[in-house]
Amino acid sequence: MLQAKDIADLILKGFRRHFVLFQRITAQAKNRYSYQNWQGLQQDNSERISYYDSRVNETLTQLQHLLPAVAEQSADGRPLLLDEALWHQVRQQYQHYLMFHPQAELAETFYNSVFCRLYERKYFHNQNIFVESTLNKQQLPAPVASVYESYFPAQYGLKQSIRAIMASFKLDVPFVNLERDIRLLVRTFTEQSSHGRHPVQLVRFDILKSLFFRNKAAYIIGRVVTPDGQQPFIIPLLHQGKDGVCVDTLITDAQQMSIIFGFSRAYFMVEMTVPSALVHFLRELLPHKTLAELYSSVGLHKQGKTEFYRELLQHLTKSSDHFVAAPGIRGMVMMVFTLPSFPYVFKVIRDRFAETKQFDRATVKARYLLVKKHDRVGRMADTMEFSDVALPLNRFSPELLQELQDSIGSSMRIEDDLLIIRHLYIERRMIPLNIYLEQASTTLKRHVMDDYGQALKDMIAANIFPGDMLLKNFGVTRHGRVVFYDFDEVQYLLDVNFRTIPHTDNYDDMLSSEPWYSVAPGDVFPEQITTYVTAQPDIRQMLLEQHPELADARYWQQKQQGIRAGLVEDIFPYPQCQRFARLYPDEFA
Repeated sequence: MLQAKDIADLILKGFRRHFVLFQRITAQAKNRYSYQNWQGLQQDNSERISYYDSRVNETLTQLQHLLPAVAEQSADGRPLLLDEALWHQVRQQYQHYLMFHPQAELAETFYNSVFCRLYERKYFHNQNIFVESTLNKQQLPAPVASVYESYFPAQYGLKQSIRAIMASFKLDVPFVNLERDIRLLVRTFTEQSSHGRHPVQLVRFDILKSLFFRNKAAYIIGRVVTPDGQQPFIIPLLHQGKDGVCVDTLITDAQQMSIIFGFSRAYFMVEMTVPSALVHFLRELLPHKTLAELYSSVGLHKQGKTEFYRELLQHLTKSSDHFVAAPGIRGMVMMVFTLPSFPYVFKVIRDRFAETKQFDRATVKARYLLVKKHDRVGRMADTMEFSDVALPLNRFSPELLQELQDSIGSSMRIEDDLLIIRHLYIERRMIPLNIYLEQASTTLKRHVMDDYGQALKDMIAANIFPGDMLLKNFGVTRHGRVVFYDFDEVQYLLDVNFRTIPHTDNYDDMLSSEPWYSVAPGDVFPEQITTYVTAQPDIRQMLLEQHPELADARYWQQKQQGIRAGLVEDIFPYPQCQRFARLYPDEFA
């Protein structure tokens, strides 16, 4: 007879295997960066996203062979009956194992995932799983100070302290001109911060021990501590040709730091033994970021989902407003609703698509996963995918309930006082670009259309073609950035055939409502893009004036050629005007 300890041991063993493999692939980022293996770094980041589900499935398979109750299956493959006494013991034993465990919160989530895939939703409560974490009643498994190193300029001097910080990361590539970089860091920090005017005797640097890798950059993250308080900062390190690396800039602006850790970017590759300590340090630097956002940003997206769901449950108990249909034009593939007091939208695949959407539910899910695993380059929203989500029925108006029943009826059911949604995506809420333009001044319209064009260019550079480029499929963040959020027609840029419309002198051809030239599946004519994007001539003109290349098929074809040649473009998560090479060109001459 299988004992509770055996089950707890098996689940914890599955988690340990997951975390070891997660750390192993993450540790490769340093080597990938040092030798400029950008495609390898992107591939590792993409593959790592699937590691968690693979280990959960492995653990689930082992349990299914050992648990007799699994022989009696429900319609969806889960056991009908739960031995509650046994699983209460399992949970207690597992909780005992997690006391002072260095990844305790992650291990809780892993346990939840295994249990929830094994049993029906009616058993998903705090007696069986960790709906509420037990860790907030315990001391952190290690002090936050374990993840950072402190440096004291009073002892060795300011420049020597910065030199020691750079040396601590032991990159397998030299600095092109470290003395220049140190000089520019000191100058820039003094200009940007009052803390830079303190005597070195009153200054301490706290630097995270691990580099943060993403795209083609490595980031040093830390803070300066003085009697006035603390000043967080980020230092990006970039390769300067084949000669080595250099400090690209110094970022101390809170908004820019928030954007670097934003929801529209790929997850960082960062080594960590005690994730909770790392995340709590980051939260001190970025107090407006939630635990969910920070866990996700460092690649622990499943823990991010757990923290998000707890945040949602807490918010529902503290608020009273009702879910409403999301503002904007109704989507032809997704039904979208939101809670006005909560900054997210809930997206459910419709039962039936419009005739123009020639694909099925499986294709939609595959395209959302494609974006999840891709480098989102700051232009594509991250999505959290959930199953069997229970929301209070009394928070839905009769009108919205009817609309949901009509559009996603096969994906929902009502159980007592709960609305259960079988499968949904949750994204950060943004102002739809078409609505933003209706309310914006001419100056803001011009600015946001410039950023829309740049968003397209950034996605193109990352081998992504959005497919449906209508303005309603893009949103404007609280920082004024344009981000794509509707992925049902997304595809790789290399899978598209960009063509120039053939010339004709025939007047009848020009007036015809049908093209006078052949159009094959996958053909796209960039000359038509601005007409397709919006019917408003002033908006189209703003886009064309600032990004004329987008209407030229040769531009798109050249980008395809670069991708085929293995080119990975630099896409900066901070203004290029702040780069040291731009600010101090004489230093880089």
